[in-house]
Amino acid sequence: MTRKRYTPEQIIRKLREAEVMISQGKSISQATRQIGIVDQTYYKWRREYGGMRVDQAKRLKHLEKQNLQLKKIVADKELDIQVLKETLNLESKNF
Repeated sequence: MTRKRYTPEQIIRKLREAEVMISQGKSISQATRQIGIVDQTYYKWRREYGGMRVDQAKRLKHLEKQNLQLKKIVADKELDIQVLKETLNLESKNF
């Protein structure tokens, strides 16, 4: 079974649909089945996106991506520092 990836906008839309169905008296299982996801996905999405607007979700994803890029830069710089320290230690031992 293939997994479908949803955009934050689609996730928020599906959560809103589920909330409407639940407020109309349907169970969570019925609502999730009708919007095409399983209960676990609903609870995960609700934990991550519950109460968010679409623009907030877009901003969150953008910040997460930017944070990942910055972490990679820091890791690269740390590696450069370690290499320079080792090179300096080797040169000082040779003298």
